[in-house]
Amino acid sequence: MATQNKKCIFLVDDEPIQNEMLKDYLSERFDYDIKTYESGEAAIKEMHLNPDIIVLDFHLSAHLPDAKNGVEVLKEMKKIAPGTQVIMLSGQDKLEVAVDSMKYGAYDYVVKSETAFSRMENIFNNINELRGLKVSHKTYKTITYLLFAAIVILVIFSAYLVQKLDVSMPVK
Repeated sequence: MATQNKKCIFLVDDEPIQNEMLKDYLSERFDYDIKTYESGEAAIKEMHLNPDIIVLDFHLSAHLPDAKNGVEVLKEMKKIAPGTQVIMLSGQDKLEVAVDSMKYGAYDYVVKSETAFSRMENIFNNINELRGLKVSHKTYKTITYLLFAAIVILVIFSAYLVQKLDVSMPVK
């Protein structure tokens, strides 16, 4: 189970070697609790672990011919956890697959190649930066509301004091 402090990552690929290579690469660069799955169905069953990022292969039927493809798995994952960032990592260099992936909520689409892992590293950095910006935005928004509330309270209190002083001041 994922620890409280570590972000959880799912790697979903029916090629165990691909999963292990990516896991090793990411483990050297990021402090994540990384879980690997050989099918989308297995990963979907574990969505209660609330992964922050999912790396999902498109073609998941090498060992299980009736397995769902990555886009079908993506749709289900997004229904369960819409805020989870899903990166499609696929050997398919087809525009239709990339468009479908993005259409159904993938953060990015990466074609398996010699630069795929370094591209994944950049995407992870971008996701972390985006997450940080969202937290900052939420913090600034909260502070703005609190300051507005404080100003409103000061105005009301000032009006009350002015009224109280006007009533208690003797007329000359």
